[in-house]
Amino acid sequence: MWYQPSKENITKIIVVMDSIHAARKIFNSKSHPFQSHTAAILSKLWDFFNSNRDNSIEFWKCPSRLKWRFHHNVDKDTKSFCLISTYPCKILWDFCKKIDSEDIINQWKMTFQASDGKDKQFLDLLDDDFNLIEPSYTKGGPWLQVFGHSNSLCAHAMRAITNHAPIGEYRLRFFPNKDFSCPCNNYPIESRRHILHKCRRFNGYWNPRRDSLNHFTMFLVANPNAFAFTDK
Repeated sequence: MWYQPSKENITKIIVVMDSIHAARKIFNSKSHPFQSHTAAILSKLWDFFNSNRDNSIEFWKCPSRLKWRFHHNVDKDTKSFCLISTYPCKILWDFCKKIDSEDIINQWKMTFQASDGKDKQFLDLLDDDFNLIEPSYTKGGPWLQVFGHSNSLCAHAMRAITNHAPIGEYRLRFFPNKDFSCPCNNYPIESRRHILHKCRRFNGYWNPRRDSLNHFTMFLVANPNAFAFTDK
């Protein structure tokens, strides 16, 4: 939002945005990383409302998916506008959001790596370059980008990744009195690794690199009964 008090003919400010939640930050007077920006905006608004009691401001919620014809013009003008920052770059809103997100992810990584159960049960998957996939906050994270479009597929994937699935290996850990052998009768324990790589019940998917996220997902799509609850 930009307002110049010198333009006396302005009587109404209309803010069109995707998220009304973001607009609330403008009026948040509590202590937060963007307080200096909030103070500057409120100072401008104070001058605006004091200049004429009939002046007003409105917030319109208009998601980009509606493809409003003015969105393109606003986007074009915004990208061509050369903004001279009033404040040092390291306290800009986007920078603060980036730092906060990175701090959360780093803390999550340290907590997760220190977990006793991670090395034993969590399935480490690789990206297309065969690098270990790490958490990210962009576009829903690396895992959900691949299978987040389907609730059932996502459920199967989560059970497999956490090894919290209705398979023999799980029963051996929590219900040792129950049968934990593989129904293929070719392995004494129905383990996750056996299902992914060796079990003849799920050998329809040809690619052996099931430690990569994409091929792991393709395996689940080709074998919808893997790591799924079945009615017996």
